[in-house]
Amino acid sequence: MFKTTDTLRTSSVERLLKLWAARYTIDLSSLPLSQQLLSISFLEKDSPEGRVKTAAKLKGNLLDLNCQMAWLQTKALHNYIPNVLDFHEAKKITESALLVYEALLNIYQEEPLCIPSLAIEVSQTVEVSQTVTHLEKTPLVEFGLSEIEKLAYKLEPILMAFQEQHMACKDWRALGFMTTQLKFTNKLIMNQVTPIEKILLSPYLKFIEEQVALPWQRVCAAGAKYDFNSPILALVEQMLPTTEEITRNVYSQLVELFPYHCSRSGFLTTPTVAQSSRRDLNMFQAYLWLCVLEQSLVPIEKELLNLCLMVMEKVGVKWSILKQWTQILIDEVLQHTTPEQKTILLPYTQGMQQAFDR
Repeated sequence: MFKTTDTLRTSSVERLLKLWAARYTIDLSSLPLSQQLLSISFLEKDSPEGRVKTAAKLKGNLLDLNCQMAWLQTKALHNYIPNVLDFHEAKKITESALLVYEALLNIYQEEPLCIPSLAIEVSQTVEVSQTVTHLEKTPLVEFGLSEIEKLAYKLEPILMAFQEQHMACKDWRALGFMTTQLKFTNKLIMNQVTPIEKILLSPYLKFIEEQVALPWQRVCAAGAKYDFNSPILALVEQMLPTTEEITRNVYSQLVELFPYHCSRSGFLTTPTVAQSSRRDLNMFQAYLWLCVLEQSLVPIEKELLNLCLMVMEKVGVKWSILKQWTQILIDEVLQHTTPEQKTILLPYTQGMQQAFDR
């Protein structure tokens, strides 16, 4: 569940906030190879005027339709809950989702993330054959602290209202619809923009989907009670940048172990399932680091476990697979730590294993 978070700004928190912000990057490697198209189109779309045009294209009836279509897709996936929502409830949820994306697009058009130095690099005259090498060496543009905090705090009341609409339903299991609905809405939006607009929008859409499910903001806030030289803080700082690498490794192992497993959404290699699986592997890691910093297993035992009980088996994921998923993830995490760090981690990795050993 998404929770409001008050962040006390200390040096430790700032260090974690920078690592959180680094998750949301603009990857230039998929831009067109034509240098003329690269320089003109990218800078045009990333200009204030270009972002206003992109937002305007997606707003209004089109955004409303996307939110309604995403809800219908979500409802179809979760039809194991018969008549879970009446028309009035469904309408409120769709309207609430619309407000989330309107706010997100308003933020998107306010401040382009492309920094001037990068714009100059991208617009340099180079041969087409050299473009790929040039892009591979170009750093990713990432959110700064101001952008990540702006997104978090501006969207917090709207996301809380979105969650409350799900919680107010007759069947509390509808709360499990949230990330699915956002995932489908994101996909519909991405299908309606140009390749360059897709690159520029991706960090924002990724943020909105993660913010309701992954407690990264709470992880950052939990760092406030640690001094800069704390071994616990050092462990979390070391591990946060490895999150995606660990997720890729675990996901690859799961695909090899369960090549024929098919949930209600499809096989593990189905693009939408792969995306959800990677997001959920990130979520498990975020909850692990939240427990480590809070020195408590409550987030795993009372939040993560309950969410999995509510959703996983209902969408066709066997609990035996989830147990192996947890074990493989823990093994992969431990491979990235020293013996001293394993001592710090042991109570929490054991606690996670025990929580899912049912």
